[in-house]
Amino acid sequence: MAGFATYPSLKDRVVFITGGASGIGATFVTSFHEQGAKVAFVDLKQADGDALMSKLGGNAWFQTCDVTDADALQGAIAAAGKALGDVTVLINNVANDTRQVTAEMTPQAWRKDLAVNLDPVFIASHAVYPMMKRAGGGVIVNVSSINALLGPEKLAGYVAAKGGINSLSKTLAREWGVDGVRVNALSPGWVVTPRQLELWLTPEAEAEWMKQVALKTRILPEDIARLALFLASDDSRMITGQNIVIDGGRT
Repeated sequence: MAGFATYPSLKDRVVFITGGASGIGATFVTSFHEQGAKVAFVDLKQADGDALMSKLGGNAWFQTCDVTDADALQGAIAAAGKALGDVTVLINNVANDTRQVTAEMTPQAWRKDLAVNLDPVFIASHAVYPMMKRAGGGVIVNVSSINALLGPEKLAGYVAAKGGINSLSKTLAREWGVDGVRVNALSPGWVVTPRQLELWLTPEAEAEWMKQVALKTRILPEDIARLALFLASDDSRMITGQNIVIDGGRT
């Protein structure tokens, strides 16, 4: 963490992260752990989760979970709470940005997009709320996307879900603020992860992206995690109901 902020208020906080075994999610896990938080995370990828756990040492908890299964996700949150204590920081990170031509999209494919990208945000938030209320407050950070603002083609379900996250974040912030629960969304631009490099971030695509941004440099997972740390900390105690964009000046 040398050269970047540390947040004493995050020490010993119990943080629950969805999709935490790889990509941006793994960076969330390690970043909160480095701040002294107790970190629980779920993911479908058993091997990746186990590998990350081996690097973390203590104050960490991992369980495989299909977040589209409401009972499984609720059960995982309850188990994490039992193992580490009441969850007072939730990072709703899990997502899938598979591309598909909208005219060729079936209702089943549409429903699958929402089941992965939107439903778990509500389910996990609903599950942690009683813990946060009991603890006297908490923070929910929902990972959205600038695609909800831009509306790119071939991402109809994903974009609809991310737009839903933005609106849901405002509603939860207003409804749960009385209990000291803050809720914000953060909207990254094109973050360089192994998945993006493997599937879509070609040299040509990156060159086009660089033409559209003010800051001519890559957005890294660490950039997103640092914003999440701030939003989860007491330093941002009066920030709620916001969608904070981190895209190098694209929008």
